[in-house]
Amino acid sequence: MKKNVGNLDRILRIVVGLALLLGFFLNPGASLRWLYLIGIIPLVTGLMSSCPLYSIFGINTCKK
Repeated sequence: MKKNVGNLDRILRIVVGLALLLGFFLNPGASLRWLYLIGIIPLVTGLMSSCPLYSIFGINTCKK
């Protein structure tokens, strides 16, 4: 996949993804705890510097 996620976007995705996953482990009593696992998506797209939704909509935040 082509890189289409810029540096600031990438950092924000990684931070948000890690925060959500941290919430999953630190909040064991939550009724909808499994929703924290959504953090895997921004974490993976941030680490890969590629977002499939950006490709579909033709968005590119990466400097050329």
